[in-house]
Amino acid sequence: MVNLIKKVKEEIIKTVLSGFESACEKGLIDKVEACPVEIENTKEKKFGDFATNFALKMSKVAGKNPRELAGILLEEIGESSLIEKAEVAGPGFINFFLNKSWLYNNVMYILKAKENFGKVTVGNGKKVMVEFISANPTGPMHIGNARGGALGDSLANLLNFAGYSASKEFYVNDYGNQIEKFAVSLNARFIQKVFGEDAIEFPEDAYHGQDIIDNVCEFIEKYGCEKYKDMDETERKKHLVEFALNKNIEKLKADTGLYGITYDRWFFESELHKSGAVKKVIEELSERGYTYEKDEATWFKATEFGSEKDVVLIRGNNLPTYFAADIAYHKNKIERGYETLIDIWGADHHGHVARMQGALTALGLGGDKLTVILMQLVRLMKNGEVYKVSKRSGKAVTLTDLLEDIGTDAARFFFNLRQANTHFDFDMDLAVSKSNDNPVFYVQYAHARISSILSILSEEGVDVSDEAYDYLTLLKDDEELDLIEKISWFPQEVEDAALTLDPSKLTKYAVSVASSFHTFYNAKRVKVEDTKLMKARIMLIKAVKITLKNLMGILGITAPDRM
Repeated sequence: MVNLIKKVKEEIIKTVLSGFESACEKGLIDKVEACPVEIENTKEKKFGDFATNFALKMSKVAGKNPRELAGILLEEIGESSLIEKAEVAGPGFINFFLNKSWLYNNVMYILKAKENFGKVTVGNGKKVMVEFISANPTGPMHIGNARGGALGDSLANLLNFAGYSASKEFYVNDYGNQIEKFAVSLNARFIQKVFGEDAIEFPEDAYHGQDIIDNVCEFIEKYGCEKYKDMDETERKKHLVEFALNKNIEKLKADTGLYGITYDRWFFESELHKSGAVKKVIEELSERGYTYEKDEATWFKATEFGSEKDVVLIRGNNLPTYFAADIAYHKNKIERGYETLIDIWGADHHGHVARMQGALTALGLGGDKLTVILMQLVRLMKNGEVYKVSKRSGKAVTLTDLLEDIGTDAARFFFNLRQANTHFDFDMDLAVSKSNDNPVFYVQYAHARISSILSILSEEGVDVSDEAYDYLTLLKDDEELDLIEKISWFPQEVEDAALTLDPSKLTKYAVSVASSFHTFYNAKRVKVEDTKLMKARIMLIKAVKITLKNLMGILGITAPDRM
């Protein structure tokens, strides 16, 4: 679990500070405390591999102009097995050109690390809960849940890869108004099915989807209707909801499984009410002085914590609100030992963020423990037009519709192409095209191409398992060195993506790695007469394959050996 780039930067920092201390001891500059040394990678290779602005930042306190200070530091920097040369550039930057041995060592490290390559320890085992999708269980998952699913699952995978202890959770809203509405919808369809369409007018504000009718038909097919047609309506609703809710939840589990998601826990809102946790959390807020009574309702003083308005906890009918249960749920997460809570919500819930963070602060649990990622909407595009209606059902596109149309890999990759807070158009035609313009195809094809090369060489009698690391120094061409450097950045990319909670950094990086590989492949043959060079190139592409496979594993897409 080594961050190859960080290791190099640390070595350069050590070298710079050593030079600075030497200059201070010799009286070449005023003896002052050094500021932190920042190392950046250069944009162009003619400026070296890495650079620092340390001389610019220290010039004033050191009593020298930046270029003069940079020159003194270069004189005092001792020999380094890593740094081949260093030079002063511009107003006082120091550019470092590294010995190529660091790249060869990286290939060796990758080949030894295998599935562990890219893993970092920045998370320090911190316990994190990622809650995502949490779709209403009264109907099928719609396309709006697809982006959250791809983002949440990839983010949790990323955090685990970066050294956190991340869990995935689905919060099932099986209580409250939406379940009552579900019950009314099922009951009305039951009556229409048993006594005829005219027996009851279907409520305008009920759920009108085909799934309600299907659930009622399956209920009657399984249990018949004689026992239930004269039953007390409240009791009948209970039976209908229990049957349909269980079916819907199983469908949610099947759909998320099809999407490549396995949750660590499905947490039911009803558990909070049954255990008394909702009532208890409201009482605790009241005891702390953060509630008041108005219009026969109990309100939380959310405005004291930055929210635009206060929010109801208990309605006038003495029933707790969804928000009250949500507070209890987040309290429950913290009580289970989670140090950081990450929720993925639609952008239309932005007003809910300050209220929830405020409630946790009011409870003394720390609102800063909650991070909410707000997702913008995605437009599905097909044949240049907005795609809204499923050909199969004639209704809104569901998650399963999308997966049937383009597949899980394309859906997951495309939904992570942009940061969550950006709008974008999802080109469904591009997602299924077998061309280099399709980013997921481009990345998977790189992995498959490497597998094919290795397979063909093996069939021709070449020992592709031989790892003679001394031969790596034969990799001297730009395409080879650029490719090694590109894959060396993987651990740093993981760390950056984890710290910013942004898996889209990895999709961009994956495309970049694939591009570097395809450039190498088009310029250099792996099978050459020089056996040692061939072995070196075999080791290089095996390292690229490891990198791509680990990358795709985080994103939850397959790494095919053939396409």
